Amino acid sequence: MRLLFSIGAVLVAGMFAGGGIAAPGPKFESSRNQPQRLAADKDAQTVDVELILAVDVSYSMDMDELAIQREGYAQAIQSKEFLQALKLGPNGRIAVTYFEWAASSDQKIIIPWRLVDGPETADAVAAEIMKTPIRRASRTSISGAINFAMPLFDEDPYRGLRRVIDISGDGPNNNGGPVTVARDAALEKGIVINGLPIMVKEPSYSTMDIDNLDFYYEDCVIGGPGSFVITIKDRDKFKEAIRTKLLMEVAGRTPERPVMRVADKEPRVNCLIGEKIWSDRWGR
Repeated sequence: MRLLFSIGAVLVAGMFAGGGIAAPGPKFESSRNQPQRLAADKDAQTVDVELILAVDVSYSMDMDELAIQREGYAQAIQSKEFLQALKLGPNGRIAVTYFEWAASSDQKIIIPWRLVDGPETADAVAAEIMKTPIRRASRTSISGAINFAMPLFDEDPYRGLRRVIDISGDGPNNNGGPVTVARDAALEKGIVINGLPIMVKEPSYSTMDIDNLDFYYEDCVIGGPGSFVITIKDRDKFKEAIRTKLLMEVAGRTPERPVMRVADKEPRVNCLIGEKIWSDRWGR
């Protein structure tokens, strides 16, 4: 798109620089330059990806995990690897927003849309992430997070070549609408959803954890071209996994063994398993 506009600008300039055409007066000059200015403005707002970081803060996450999670995102955005990947993109910049979620009506934006185009803006975003007090809240609504995220793209002043929602969490959807309905609505809009299932603890009755949360994310949460899951199974690998995921999203890459979604494939897990556990346990 940038190439198209720059060629147009050259052609317009050449028409008046080739001789035989009188230079326009001041009023016409303003009109003539307007397409160039509009093209430049649009080009300045184009980013490689609009990235929404949707981060789980439900009570099943302990305070240490929440602190490591925050530090992981802040350090990843500041990392040398991230900044190198950023510069390799066609525009060399991304737009990012960061919000935390729990129940279907509980989402809090920590970082509004911010442009990241180098070390200074990356440091500023990292500082914003770290300065907000850590909180926890009840229930787990992945569908609520996706539904909250979708309209945020319309509020973004930048326009990305890709639109990605990055969902991290340590349990299945147990509140709000079915996660597959929200996922499919996002996919219809051309949005890609990636997942970071957190599996650092043994499944527990008290926290509604499930076995094979990574399968649940693959079959029920993620979707879109190149979508992928990176699983955290070791607390010591928490920050590394976050950094790897962000690098891939910025670079538009997928893991060596990407998840392949097949329309007629039977899910390995019940996508309503979280709702079923909640209903069986509390009768509602």
